[in-house]
Amino acid sequence: MAYLIHFTTEDLARTKVTQAALPLMELDLAARALQDRSRPVRLDAWRQEARGRLSVHGRMALSLMPPVGWSPTFLDSSLNGSPEELLQQMRATPRRRIRSELELLVHRQGIPDWARQLPEERDLQEQLYQGMDNLWHVLLAPHWPAVTGVVNADRSLRMRQFAEGGVESVLAHTNPRWMRWKPPVLEIRMANGIDHDLHLGGRGILLAPSAFATRTLIEDDIDQQPILTYPAAGDQPLRQLTSLGPGAVSAAPPGLAALLGHTRSAVLYAIAEHPACSTKELAALVGIAPASASEHTTVLRGARLIETQRHRNSVLHTPTALGVALLNAQV
Repeated sequence: MAYLIHFTTEDLARTKVTQAALPLMELDLAARALQDRSRPVRLDAWRQEARGRLSVHGRMALSLMPPVGWSPTFLDSSLNGSPEELLQQMRATPRRRIRSELELLVHRQGIPDWARQLPEERDLQEQLYQGMDNLWHVLLAPHWPAVTGVVNADRSLRMRQFAEGGVESVLAHTNPRWMRWKPPVLEIRMANGIDHDLHLGGRGILLAPSAFATRTLIEDDIDQQPILTYPAAGDQPLRQLTSLGPGAVSAAPPGLAALLGHTRSAVLYAIAEHPACSTKELAALVGIAPASASEHTTVLRGARLIETQRHRNSVLHTPTALGVALLNAQV
């Protein structure tokens, strides 16, 4: 048995990929990753550095975001927007919503003792929101350009799949380890082993790639389009986040000096102008041999200026936030 999502023709037409990384969803997944022990090679340096910077209120917020289970949805917004805007909107959460979500969690898994007074205590709510601010600035803010780079590269790959085979191609290839497309049903193996049938009823689904997700997650809120979160770049997960230690992403890498030169700059410009282009397409755009284009993209990738995804027999190149910033600085 599995979690089964049933699509109609109308659902397929309304299925789409999120336009950008979802900050609070990514924060919830990062908070969970902080508390578990998986992916030690890639994340332990980040965990050690982050734990030393958590405030009392940050640890308080973390206790509502367990490594396995449910978090209150008002802390895990699936909305687009800047992190600052979304954190401010969180402060306007109605008391009745806080109460209803915590009551649901009490029946599902329990909540910390302090949280039982949360709906009635405004000061306690403010401490929680301060804790969420602390979690954002400690866990994600220093690494947000790298996170958005992972998500944008995955989105470019999905857009090519949409162009070549439609939404059914995307559903078939997005996360084949945990998802299987058996028209008109998407079959998902869930970490908690839950069996369920979700009939979309014409709403479609929002596909949300995530840098910190390790498996497929489903969020079905009756008031909005269901969201399916999956690991971005499933075949090469989090490879540029291997060293999430102090300064690992915020500073320009040493390999940046290797980018000086006319041809390599032209390659970077071409990738920015044609995201998700293949090496063969890139060579034609710049007017160089494919072997030369491959050599230049290797250097650009090592300097964290582009992301590369494999698609069938091709590799597709997309600029990172750092690559775009470098180009903008040259204008």
